[in-house]
This record gives sequence, C-alpha cells and structure tokens, in this order.
Amino acid sequence: MDVTKVPLDAEEMIKGLKRWVECESPTYDKPSVDRMMALAAGDMEALGFSVEIIPGPEGLGNCVRGKFPHPKQGEPGVLIIGHLDTVHPLGTLEKLPFRREGDICWGPGICDMKGGNYIAIHAVKALADMGVETPLPVTVLLTSDEEIGTPGTRALIEAEAAKNKYVLVPEPAWARDTVVTGRYAIARYHLTATGRPSHAGAALKAGQSAVKMMARKLIEIEDMTNEDCTFSVSVMHGGQWVNCVPTVARAECLSMAKRQDDLDQGTAKILAFDKREPDGTGFAVEKSVVRPVWEASEGTMALYERVRRIGNELGFDLAHASEGGGSDGNFTGAMGLPTLDGLGVVGRDVHTLNEHIEVSSLASRGRLIAGLLAELD
Repeated sequence: MDVTKVPLDAEEMIKGLKRWVECESPTYDKPSVDRMMALAAGDMEALGFSVEIIPGPEGLGNCVRGKFPHPKQGEPGVLIIGHLDTVHPLGTLEKLPFRREGDICWGPGICDMKGGNYIAIHAVKALADMGVETPLPVTVLLTSDEEIGTPGTRALIEAEAAKNKYVLVPEPAWARDTVVTGRYAIARYHLTATGRPSHAGAALKAGQSAVKMMARKLIEIEDMTNEDCTFSVSVMHGGQWVNCVPTVARAECLSMAKRQDDLDQGTAKILAFDKREPDGTGFAVEKSVVRPVWEASEGTMALYERVRRIGNELGFDLAHASEGGGSDGNFTGAMGLPTLDGLGVVGRDVHTLNEHIEVSSLASRGRLIAGLLAELD
C-alpha cells in the first residue's frame, strides 16, 4: 500500500475537529463530558463503527467503545485508546476560541487530545475507503478521566487492552517527527494540614494556622525535586473567613520519576511528612492514583521500527523517547503489551491558553496511524 495515497484531507478534518473543540469537556463536569462522548459516538457511527456508550465512573463522564467491522471481530487485534476530557474549565473558549492562522489552529483540548482521537478514527475509515482491510480488527476506546490520573477507568482500559495484541495511543507528539516509546512513573498525593482555630483579630496567638503550615510544607516538598524525581504542589484550598485562623488547608502533589525505584524512594520521602499530634493538629499525606513506569519492550521497539519506516515513506524520520507527562499508555506498556504512544497531532503548549496544533499534521499523522493499522498482524 502506498501510504501517501491514504485519503485524508487536513482541510476537511479541521472543519470536523472544530465541532469537537467547541464542545468543551472538562473532566469534572460530567454533563459536558457526556455531550462530548455523544458527539464522538455519533461521528464514529457515521464512519461505520459499531458504538457502545459505557457508563462512566461515579461522578465522571461516560466512555465510548467503537469497533470497526472486520471478519475476525472478537479475536485479538489493535486497540486505540484516547481520552476526551480536558483540563480547560467551561468558558475557556472565551479566552481561547477556536481560530486559525495559516497552518496553526488554537483551541482548548485541540492538541491534548481531541485532534489525535479525531485523526485515528478517520484513519480507520480512510483505509476502508481505499479498499484496504486491516489484518486485525480495530477497537477504539475513548475515556473520560485521564487528566485526573485515570482513577475510574484504569480497570476498563486494562481489561480492553488484555483482549488485544497491540495498543496505539494518539496522544500529541512531544515534538515534530517524534513518537513515544515509554512513560515516566507518576504518583499523586492528597495533602491536608490541620491547625487550631482562634479569632484572627482577638486571639491570633491562640490559634495555629493550617494555611501557614501548608505553605511551609509546600516549600519543603517541592525542594525535594531533583533530576531523578520531581514534586509539584497545586490545587490549594484553605480557610473560609479572614477573621478566623484557618483550621484546615488542603492541596495535591504530583510526583514524577523516570524509574520506578526513584518514584518509590520519592514516595517514602513524602510519606515521611505525615505527622499527627495528640491535640489533632498535624500534616497528613495520603497516596492517591499512580501510573506505573512504562519501559520500552521488544514489542514496543518493533512497533517503533515499523512506524519509523512508514514515516520515511511519508517524508520524515521519526525519533522516539521515553517521555514525562503520563498517559493511559503507562498502563498498557506496563502490562507488557506492545504499545506506541505520541502518535497524535503535532502541536505545543497543551494545558495552556496557547494550546495549538499544526493543521497539516492532521493528514500526515493520520496517514502514519493508517500505515500501521494496514500492516499490523
């Protein structure tokens, strides 16, 4: 098959992707995520997929599973996994509207990772339009909670992955002409400082500020960051009345390491901050969701060699690397399944008000995915 002939038109795809981008879907807003999932499900059905809406985790959005018609349906095949939740709150479109200048197009979630999911489903359909039947059946799983660490859909992802031979993840490319063959280990922690209340004007010294305690611990925790393991504290809340010494302050911490041992050592360090006093004051650290380290296996590197050759046919030479910023590929890679990540669109500044893509990459990266699907057996 001549991969350069795969019928994908970036100009047509950007029109369809606009609908997805303008359907805002922040993780914690279930109705919004459900609307996005319904939109994606409708588009997939129109492309020929048989689609199932899977009820989401408690309080979170639904998921979508789509299967493209294939004579080997039910046998191990190729799983494409992606998420449709974003970090951008409702109303972000007012600050970051969908707009285009030349080959650059902006919008919330356009790069991470609505663009990648969009090109993946169209790559499947484009092959069918060419009369090319993939050697293996293709399943697409779109999930709703990746941006908060996949606390509710990890089991679904792992169960679906276990039914397949290969996993492709159209997360954004970390740089032009790249793919991802591994991911760092990640852990999240809930931090709670508990102080002692008092009137902030009349009896300040009688109290113990939880906000002050959190501020001091925050600096200590972030100062543990080194080349092997990082710590970042955010999502802080503390106090309710300015005339009351705050009793409780809460925050979350994200830790990332290239190796599992380094993350485990980091976990021991941050858990050592957990100290409670007999009077009820103190600092609590609770481990939350984790992503295991994913180190490239022989199967993953074989996938990379295939995609590099396909990239060369398309006119670019793909590099690969293990990358920070976890994805659901952490889970499938750690399961030992051949997994290739970072197959999505080329763009920059994800999670910011400058998130954008290169429009031309909709076609080039779509053809890259199509080329893989056409030969994986």
